Amino acid sequence: MAGWILTHPDALAEKDRLKLKSVLAHCPELDTLAGHVRSFGQMLTQRQGERLPEWIAAVRADDLPSMHTFINGLERDLAAVTAGLTLPWSSGVVEGHVNRIKMIKRQMYGRVGFKLLRKRVLLAL
Repeated sequence: MAGWILTHPDALAEKDRLKLKSVLAHCPELDTLAGHVRSFGQMLTQRQGERLPEWIAAVRADDLPSMHTFINGLERDLAAVTAGLTLPWSSGVVEGHVNRIKMIKRQMYGRVGFKLLRKRVLLAL
């Protein structure tokens, strides 16, 4: 179910789309949840972060307890989340480099110091 809801409707196979439609028809709360998830996905893919406060209000109005934890997390740093949903810049490349450096460090099992780590990182480029 989660996979069907999280997948863009156009990307679902016809049989999965029909199964999802049937399940959503029998459970109005799940249908509402799926609508909110799709709406958030649209904000995410189309950089519509300015819609976030109204989306949060709509989810709170529908009283979906399963979404409250997610919303509370968004509200803790609403400005950063809004910027992430709106601005074209991404820290993905930086995060990739950090992940690579951590992998090199783990390979060395913490047995050597910064000098060797630095050499391995620079030589890996």
